[in-house]
Amino acid sequence: MNKFEVKAYGTLAADAPLNEMNISRREVLENDIEIEILYCGVCHSDLHTARNDWGGTVYPAVPGHEIVGKVTKVGNAVTKVKVGDFAGVGCLVDSCRVCESCKQDLEQYCATGIIGTYNGRDKHLGGQTFGGYSDKIVVDEHFVLKVPANLNLAAVAPLLCAGITTWSPLRHWNVRKGSKVAVVGLGGLGHMAIKLAKGLGAEVTLFSRTSDKTKDALELGADAVVISTDGEQMNTVRGKFDLIIDTVPTIHDVNPYVATLNLNGTLVLVGYLGGLEPILNTVPLILGRKSIAGSLIGGIAETQEMLDFCGEHNIVSEIEVIKMQEINEAYERMLRSDVRYRFVIDMASLRS
Repeated sequence: MNKFEVKAYGTLAADAPLNEMNISRREVLENDIEIEILYCGVCHSDLHTARNDWGGTVYPAVPGHEIVGKVTKVGNAVTKVKVGDFAGVGCLVDSCRVCESCKQDLEQYCATGIIGTYNGRDKHLGGQTFGGYSDKIVVDEHFVLKVPANLNLAAVAPLLCAGITTWSPLRHWNVRKGSKVAVVGLGGLGHMAIKLAKGLGAEVTLFSRTSDKTKDALELGADAVVISTDGEQMNTVRGKFDLIIDTVPTIHDVNPYVATLNLNGTLVLVGYLGGLEPILNTVPLILGRKSIAGSLIGGIAETQEMLDFCGEHNIVSEIEVIKMQEINEAYERMLRSDVRYRFVIDMASLRS
C-alpha cells in the first residue's frame, strides 16, 4: 500500500517525554478523507496512553482524538465532504460495521472491538494507529464528522470526546426541557455536561466538593451548586434528579449521590473505570427503582447530531490553546487540574 510520512509528536516509552517524530499515513483509498490537522484537543486518555497507565500501549505512541482540520484530499467514492471543508475526527477510526451495535449506529460498542484513533489496530498499514498530534490524518469517510463553520474551530476540538461523552447519556436518558440534571465534577467533561444539558432545556446542578467552582459553574449555565461534603446541602436535593452525570475519573463514593436521584432516576458513570468503593448500597436502588449505569463516548451519527446542535446553539468548550512543544508541561498541569477546562494544541506550531 502506498504511504507517506508526516511530522508528529509522540513517545517511545512510558517514562519518556513526547518529542517530534515522523510517522506513516496511507495514501487515500476510494472511501478515505485526508485532513490537515489544525487543532487537536488534549484528553486525559492521551496522558494515560502515553504513560501506559492502563497497560497495552504499543510504542511509539502518538495520542490525540479530538481532531479538527481542513480536508486536503478525498477518495473517488467520498460524498460526505469536499476538499476545503472543515472536518473532525473523534475517538474512533473504524469498527466492524456489521454487528448489531454498528448497525444501530453505536460503533463505540462494536462487538468485535473498536479501532481507536490511536493505539488501535491499523488494518491498512499494520501495527498501531497514530492519533492527532500530527500534521495530517487519513480516515474512512464514515468516521469523519462535518464541523459547523460558525464555531471557533479550536474550541470545537474537545467536543469530539468531552462533548460526545456527555451528550450521549443526555440523549439516551431523554433529557429535555424541565428535566432535572446534576453533574458531578467540573473539568473537561463536567463543563461540557453543564453546557449541553442547559442547551437541552434542563435545570442543571453541579455537585462539587468545595465552593471553589461555584462562580465558574454558574457562569457556564448551572442553575445551582451543591457542596457534596455538606450533609445539610445534600439533604435539600434528596430525591430530586432524573439524571446524574458523574465525570469524576478517580475512585469515589457514589452512595451520597444515589440518594439525590428521584424515582426511576439514573446515575451514569462516564469518567471512572474500576470497582466502586465504598461498596454500593442497593437499598435505595431497589426502593426507588434507581439505576447506576455507564456510558462510552458516542456513535458517529450521535456525534454529528451533537456537533449540529452545538452549531445551532453556539456551544463550544472552554479552552487554553498551547503549542505542540508545550505538551509535556501540559500533561503535568493536567495532573494538577490546572486547566480551564481543556488544552487544545495549535498544530501550526508543529509545522513551524
